[in-house]
Amino acid sequence: MWPDRRIQDLFGIELPIIQAPMAGANLSDMAIAVSQAGGLGSLPCAVLGPEQVRAELGIIRQRTDKPFNVNFFCHQAPAADPAREAAWRQRLAGYYSEFGIDPQAPIPSSNRAPFDATLCDLVEAFRPKVVSFHFGLPEQGLFDRVRATGARIISSATTVDEARWLEDHGCDAIIAQGFEAGGHRGIFLGNDISTQVGTMALVPQVVDAVRVPVIAAGGITDARGIVAAFALGAAAVQLGTAYLFTPEARLTPAHARALAQAKESETALTNVFTGRPARGILNRVMREVGPISDLAPAFPLAGGALMPLRAKSEPSGDFMSLWAGQAFRLGREMPAGELTRTLAAEALARLAPQ
Repeated sequence: MWPDRRIQDLFGIELPIIQAPMAGANLSDMAIAVSQAGGLGSLPCAVLGPEQVRAELGIIRQRTDKPFNVNFFCHQAPAADPAREAAWRQRLAGYYSEFGIDPQAPIPSSNRAPFDATLCDLVEAFRPKVVSFHFGLPEQGLFDRVRATGARIISSATTVDEARWLEDHGCDAIIAQGFEAGGHRGIFLGNDISTQVGTMALVPQVVDAVRVPVIAAGGITDARGIVAAFALGAAAVQLGTAYLFTPEARLTPAHARALAQAKESETALTNVFTGRPARGILNRVMREVGPISDLAPAFPLAGGALMPLRAKSEPSGDFMSLWAGQAFRLGREMPAGELTRTLAAEALARLAPQ
């Protein structure tokens, strides 16, 4: 009944719905619920240490035998740039004074780690059906080790050039991440966010450019978006923001409140929280320092200097990332498994011949 079953056949899943891996916002319980419902649940590992990854994968293996996805960042660790880091701290000095924080205190380190041999060991031990990457792909030796486990390998493309690059380097499917998507842009062949493309324009061009199946992502939160993605040639959809409204989402009260109260026009791309562009709901630091700042250190170092400010102001959400896509106002509160089945049923009803 689905127009294109390539992703379902490739991943061994019932429904062409992938829960986006949302670092910091979901763990194994959401991934399990989505996989059990027939979609592809995802475990984001970018902010987890190796032992946390091992524990979460162990829980998944205990509670479901369905396919699931394990996601990793594969950025290059930045070189130290003391001058830039000092300029960033100076830009935030007024906030430190406002909240009574010692401006000379050591800056906490960011915990976003790239895919490495230790994490690859865990992929080899747990052998997930799907392994996804963000910011390109890991170096060839690690890629080959993942491939040897039998995993299907996917990654995000924000341009046609990136999609072709991913296909040429061995991806089994490609996530076409439109400009509307929440969280970090998967951009990796350039850094000009002014030329990033929306989902409606990106998906069909990627479909025409590559032979592997394409997964549409960005601004898809309900059945209408799913049907539109299939009309554009996608074989599946990846939804993140829609799952932020589920009880399995690990949100701060400030993040949940922003999702409930912000206007549909109040998201923007910002680099002030990590050093890479990511879409979130506007708050004080985005408005006053960014949303894009040339002073922000390279990913992921920008976030360290904001951590003390976040701790002092957490109830307000003024200094924390509030990731969300442009269609967040279409979100509905229901459990992740129920949401997956409901979205599929509603999409199929719209796809059925009238």
